[in-house]
Amino acid sequence: MMRDIIKNNILGNPIRLGIMLYLLPRNRALFIEIQKVLEITPGNLDSHLKTLERNGYVKLKKVIRDRPRTMVYLTTQGAEETRKYVSELKKILEEGEGLTSP
Repeated sequence: MMRDIIKNNILGNPIRLGIMLYLLPRNRALFIEIQKVLEITPGNLDSHLKTLERNGYVKLKKVIRDRPRTMVYLTTQGAEETRKYVSELKKILEEGEGLTSP
């Protein structure tokens, strides 16, 4: 189980995990909204979103609000992978795997 988490190079990154955790209950969010919540630069967010999109976790689409904006959509695969990853993290915490006693 611990190996599965270590192998997940996508969600193992705290910023990408934060993006996915933000999207999970919402299914979609504007780029600017995610940027503000995570307090990261546009370039940093763009780089992480491209990685998530390449791996099928999100879809990016231009939408017209008050002006053109980027909407980030959670994919079914992205939701499933995020839930699985979080579930594995919970198991590790509950079982105390990887922890040593003093």
